[in-house]
Amino acid sequence: MTKKGNNEANSPFFVNRDIMAPTKDYVEWLTDLKKRYRKAQVRAAVKVNGEILRFYWSLGRDIMVKNADAKWGSGFLKGLSLDLQKEFPKSTGLSLRNLKYARQWYSFYYQQFTIRQPHVAQLPTMVATTIGQQSVAQLEMPDIFTEIGWSHHIIIMSKAKDLDEALFYIHKTIDEGLGREDLRRFIENDEYGKHGHALTNFSETLPTVQGNLAKEILKSPYNFDFLQMSEKYSERDFEDNLSRHITDFLLELGSGFAFVGRQKELVMPNGKSYRPDMIFYHTRLHCYVVCELKVVDFEPEFAGKLNFYVSAVDELMKGEGDNPTIGLLICKHKDDMTVEWSFRGIDRPLGVSEYENELRKIKEMLPSADDIKANLEAEETKG
Repeated sequence: MTKKGNNEANSPFFVNRDIMAPTKDYVEWLTDLKKRYRKAQVRAAVKVNGEILRFYWSLGRDIMVKNADAKWGSGFLKGLSLDLQKEFPKSTGLSLRNLKYARQWYSFYYQQFTIRQPHVAQLPTMVATTIGQQSVAQLEMPDIFTEIGWSHHIIIMSKAKDLDEALFYIHKTIDEGLGREDLRRFIENDEYGKHGHALTNFSETLPTVQGNLAKEILKSPYNFDFLQMSEKYSERDFEDNLSRHITDFLLELGSGFAFVGRQKELVMPNGKSYRPDMIFYHTRLHCYVVCELKVVDFEPEFAGKLNFYVSAVDELMKGEGDNPTIGLLICKHKDDMTVEWSFRGIDRPLGVSEYENELRKIKEMLPSADDIKANLEAEETKG
């Protein structure tokens, strides 16, 4: 075997690590370097993604402003795609399909903005630009759009019905780090439609910032299709099933929920004990969340019991850096006025949501044994 010389720069070689005893300072510095490098990688990826998105945005804007189809014919986009791919043969983002998406993307937000829907503060105002000798209004791309990928934008603008829904899913993708399949699942489950349907008193009992964020994490109805329960089930059956499917339950609740415990016994000075159904900690809200489960419609006394548990957690579990504990009651059905009246005079943050279980609903829709027997008898009579 021939020994390779040291002057062969491209040859494989071992790096000998000298023996050293890493100090605490070295470990901390190395940890900090790793974090900084990862952040630099993320910033670089975001910058590249942002530049590509700004190109698609300006491309869609130009196509719409120039009224290109009318000016150069219906085959304009196909020809443009071929011309661009000829110049940049290794690029995968200049297909006819992508060019159509770019036009649809800009057009969607331009049209939604001109409708002047509510909550458009997150989009910039129109700015004037000159195309040839013509002064036209155009919409600048919001910086927040650069925080998600092009494929996510395609899914959102293809599925969203209006600006509010599109912005909801953009923020959801950013806040929860949703992948494409997760985003599709969120949209298919109509997370936007469920958002804000939980009734709360957060506006009256929490600071504005925390109250708004708390409203965002609650939805109604919750979908518990992953449960397999008999037609008639008790609250204990309901709670047992959710506990056995705690991973699915946490996914349905949304990101940030950490399971703390179930049926934690609260013993009062008089010897009487109580057990809240489930307790979570929310990592973004920095607070405990007491969850009570009811398999019946909402009743006013439920609010009082939930308020009692929230007060107990505030007194006995809440730490110095924690925000006020939140109470969440999930029930079969709620009457909005009954809930609102039940919350009057309560100074703890409470919310009420409904749940749905499609498996149970399907079973209820199936014919009973008596129905089947009656149908058979009717068929025999006809025969």
